Amino acid sequence: MAWKPRAFAKVLLAALPPPPLLTAFVSRGSRPTTRGAGAAAMSAAAAPAQASRKWEGLVDEALEREVLGACLDQAPERRRVREAFKDVQLSIDHCLFKGQYSGIGTKESYERNSRGVEIFSKCWFPENHRMKAIVCLCHGYGDTCTFFLDGVARKIASAGYGVFALDYPGFGLSEGLHGYIPSFDTLVDDVAEHFAKVKGNPEHRGLPSFIFGQSMGGAVALKVHFKQPNEWNGAILVAPMCKIADDVVPPWPVRQVLIFMAKLLPKEKLVPQKDLAELAFKEKKKQEQCSFNVIAYKDKPRLRTALEMLNTTQEIERRLEEVSLPMIILHGESDLVTDPAVSKALYEKAKSQDKKLCLYKGAYHAIMEGEPDFQVIDDIISWLDQHSTKKEGSS
Repeated sequence: MAWKPRAFAKVLLAALPPPPLLTAFVSRGSRPTTRGAGAAAMSAAAAPAQASRKWEGLVDEALEREVLGACLDQAPERRRVREAFKDVQLSIDHCLFKGQYSGIGTKESYERNSRGVEIFSKCWFPENHRMKAIVCLCHGYGDTCTFFLDGVARKIASAGYGVFALDYPGFGLSEGLHGYIPSFDTLVDDVAEHFAKVKGNPEHRGLPSFIFGQSMGGAVALKVHFKQPNEWNGAILVAPMCKIADDVVPPWPVRQVLIFMAKLLPKEKLVPQKDLAELAFKEKKKQEQCSFNVIAYKDKPRLRTALEMLNTTQEIERRLEEVSLPMIILHGESDLVTDPAVSKALYEKAKSQDKKLCLYKGAYHAIMEGEPDFQVIDDIISWLDQHSTKKEGSS
């Protein structure tokens, strides 16, 4: 009988206990949680929720069945679902959606990149005056730039900035298998390519540029910085995924099993994960509102994605000393998704001369979307104002 490696891998995967990294990506002392590799870096907006119960009385029953019954593996269905549901999203009772900002323009685009992948992007900009600077936004794992981050971007644009974002391949409205990262380096290359086009636009000539990453997007932002060490005027890192807690790194044998499995079954979904809304948001109401992010990836992490996340965080941990650009790091002290000690390590080890660490007492992971006010976003805007002025004054 011929050996069937894929079948063997599935049996072995079922028999093995999940690696520590995949069940608790960031361990917080005596507070055990069950988190997948991707879950550790999932932005708050992508947290799963029991949508069918939470939408009762809020969403038309036929629309609810249509959305909840959709298979989101590929982009066309994700785009259809988002189009059908976007008015519902904008109507929810959340401060990011209730803000009224006049004179803000937006543009959504689809464009094939150099690899032939159709990428969704969106920008927010002041319509009546020249923008102060360019802010390039990197979303977290599982997320999209069309939900909570849309509200964050509008708030920043209202302060005079142009905000530019894209959905990574395999996430949100961009092409690719949902939740699948075959290569983190390729993902970073796609992001760098897109933002290079933004910065190369003649209308943006001479403007300062800042890269902004939330959660896994913080890892993306740092990798872009390593790739382009002198091309950014600063970085904004919100609860960044850039180091694995020492007690969570899987032992060498477990890592070899993960590598073996990822080669045979790269797209296979892995281990269950807890409801991240409960970890990311303190308020029950905001936990429930996460379910309205209907195109977020909420399923089990895929094997290759988990391995890429592990490799990326270990690489960044080794290279913290190479971080050299001006930066502000913002983190909730009670974050159970990414460890604030990670941000402290980044702050201490980075060779940047201009760096700032903001820790928010009692705040969870979703410090931009889940806290009761705009303090974090206001702190970001204040930092941008200071550093945009520096650039303009020196040019």
